[in-house]
Amino acid sequence: MAFQWTDTAITYLKGVGPQRAKAFASELSIRSYGDLLSHYPFRYVDRSVVLLPEACVAGPAEIQVKGRITDIQATGAGSRRRLTAQLVSDDGRIELIWFKGANYIQKTLKAGAMVIAYGRVSSFNGRLNMAHPDLEDVARFKDRPSAGLHPVYPSSEKLSRMGLHSKGIANLVQTLLGSESLTDWLPQTLVEKKGWPDRMQAIQCMHQPTSQQALIHARERLAFEEVLLDQLIFAVTRQAIRAKGNGWVFRDVGSYFNQFFHEILPFELTGAQKRVVKEIRMDMASGMHMNRLVQGDVGSGKTLVAFMALLLAVDNGFQGCLMAPTEILAQQHHQGLSQWANQMGLNVALLTGSIKGAQRKKILEGILGGRIHLLVGTHALIEKPVKFRQLGLAIIDEQHRFGVAQRAALREKNTPSPHILVMTATPIPRTLAMSLYGDLDLSVIDELPPGRKPIETLRRTDSGRLKVWGFLRKAIAKGRQAYIVYPLIEESDSLDYKDLMDGYASICRDFPRPDYQISIVHGRMKSTDKSLEMDRFVKGETHIMVATTVIEVGVDVPNASVMVIENAEKFGLSQLHQLRGRVGRGSAQSYCILMTGKSLSDHAKVRIETMCSSHDGFVIADVDLKLRGPGEMMGTRQSGSLDYRLAKVGEDQPLFTWARQVARDIMDRDPRLEAAEHAALRQVFTAYAKGRIGWGDIA
Repeated sequence: MAFQWTDTAITYLKGVGPQRAKAFASELSIRSYGDLLSHYPFRYVDRSVVLLPEACVAGPAEIQVKGRITDIQATGAGSRRRLTAQLVSDDGRIELIWFKGANYIQKTLKAGAMVIAYGRVSSFNGRLNMAHPDLEDVARFKDRPSAGLHPVYPSSEKLSRMGLHSKGIANLVQTLLGSESLTDWLPQTLVEKKGWPDRMQAIQCMHQPTSQQALIHARERLAFEEVLLDQLIFAVTRQAIRAKGNGWVFRDVGSYFNQFFHEILPFELTGAQKRVVKEIRMDMASGMHMNRLVQGDVGSGKTLVAFMALLLAVDNGFQGCLMAPTEILAQQHHQGLSQWANQMGLNVALLTGSIKGAQRKKILEGILGGRIHLLVGTHALIEKPVKFRQLGLAIIDEQHRFGVAQRAALREKNTPSPHILVMTATPIPRTLAMSLYGDLDLSVIDELPPGRKPIETLRRTDSGRLKVWGFLRKAIAKGRQAYIVYPLIEESDSLDYKDLMDGYASICRDFPRPDYQISIVHGRMKSTDKSLEMDRFVKGETHIMVATTVIEVGVDVPNASVMVIENAEKFGLSQLHQLRGRVGRGSAQSYCILMTGKSLSDHAKVRIETMCSSHDGFVIADVDLKLRGPGEMMGTRQSGSLDYRLAKVGEDQPLFTWARQVARDIMDRDPRLEAAEHAALRQVFTAYAKGRIGWGDIA
């Protein structure tokens, strides 16, 4: 890509220089003219109203006052030096005070100058004053194109000491604006359709808005640019997968699917399950490669939908596999799928890292020979020795725990690639789902099976622990089981909440043998020990499972009806919701008890109140998104970037939806961006995609 003026190093901008440039880079990652232009204000102050001193009163709001500078006086020395001046009009006056930087300020003050002072007005000994006001010459103030809305820029203490506070940055931006034009790389038809300004006008408006409405249009246009680049990456990835060959065509809905649906399925599918099965069926019969994300709340029946998709593969002469992130989850899936598959004579095998020797060899031979119809396992599935006779469908559960590389490795297990179905039990707001998984088609199971009793969620503190333990004893007496979850495995000096081992010892004292049997599971245990403890709990041989969040997903024990979460305020909303979903899987009324400290932070209060008031995972996910932001919610991005400067994942759903459609339309019509209207877009996208995808190879 040819050098652009926006690539010019910031050190060459008048008023910057090497030292300020170094500070810009380290503090705000501003290294070029383009970086500075993209350093948008984080808020705007309405400075359209200007008062005279006689109209002012003391208050918390920042206001503007117009007057003439008089009576400049400096007193004291060193750290005690103070500078004062009077801002006067015909009928009033306000004292201006500076406790810091008095020497510098005194050099800039001119007696008799007409200025606008901006700051908070206070009262001392019956007289009004304004400390450390922002002063601006009246003539310069009138000349500003943004006389109403003034930008406030993010800065830092270090930059402010160098004069690069908000006002200093604003002055540099003003120097830069209008010095050159900017390439308008969005297709003109899009700009005209939305009535947006051109790119240079939009950036100018972000820094110097002429009106609130103009600012809204400018922000929308520039936010769309950010989102479109990511969505183009997803569209290219999606197209590249399809270009490697059409997907296997599963035309038949055969005997296995029909037998399961009509004879084995113990209950009727929900409307949402039927809709998603139909979407999967249409994908796999279309001749195109399926690349679909199924997301659903805890207990919505995703595994059942996945099994029916696997039956479609088997009915058409193919094998299927399901990859889970942990051995516990893989074992649970293997157990669940086998219960259904064995009734139809289908062979389901389990492959994890702990399966070795002759047993592993037998499984590998069975996969290659086609004797194993369905394979369930961990990341062991993508190891090179695992070869299928004919893999038609690969399912990835809890996708957020895997990366794009694992998904790609599964695609390489057959030629053409198997259909890919990705599942997640972590409800994701639709906008965020499109941002994270834009290369996937999206299906949502937003309905729980009928007859499910809502889990009653309660908050309790240590003062109520004896009552909670009494409640557990009554539940166990009725034949029920319980989980008690701790955030730590062993005591930490830096964290003051209860640890698992201390809690386990305490619970053993409060629930002594032989009346009570207790299991313990955590991430540092050997797989065999973990499996043994899980099996004891699943079989009902133990009454209480003491665990860390290793049981967050995959543990399905219908008889467990009570979940106690210690130090619940320390968990995120998504984690709390996942843990709560371990109960409520049977016919009995279930309970989730959130044990917290007496005093909670504001965010912790919102999390606990949300859990107690809502059972809808998508409502909870929206609250989580507002509290924590998209990056924290999802961890490592799959590709692209969530670090948008303007686009807001939680608020700009229409923008994301439209950008997704525009990106797909562009790539469908012009996959190499060779059309004249896409020439500038190709340049920008090539630079953006470098290091993110193999755009050079694709295009």
